[in-house]
Amino acid sequence: MIRSKQNSEHYIWGENCDSWILLNSENLSIKQEIIPPHSKEQLHFHKNAQQFFFILKGKATFVVDEEVFEVAENSGFHIAPNKNHLIENQSDVDLEFLVISNPSTNNDRFAVEN
Repeated sequence: MIRSKQNSEHYIWGENCDSWILLNSENLSIKQEIIPPHSKEQLHFHKNAQQFFFILKGKATFVVDEEVFEVAENSGFHIAPNKNHLIENQSDVDLEFLVISNPSTNNDRFAVEN
């Protein structure tokens, strides 16, 4: 089946961020997401899932175990399980990306208290 934002389940998360579920199985999750300007997600980790983020538009800032990484458009970034992390959009334009998780992050997201 051909999947796109137009025919996939959509939900809002965090600070007015958009997510489209392109694929969600027990072993693999693929989502297309948009983070508006000057927004970020809560610091968290996954016990089981590794994730690969591919930046479609904009520039992402990742914080992983207190280390900061800038990831440009048309580039990807891998996060291993059990790493405290977040993604942030520090720019004035939308940040759009794919996030691929193996296995799925369903019931595998744990917030990190500040």
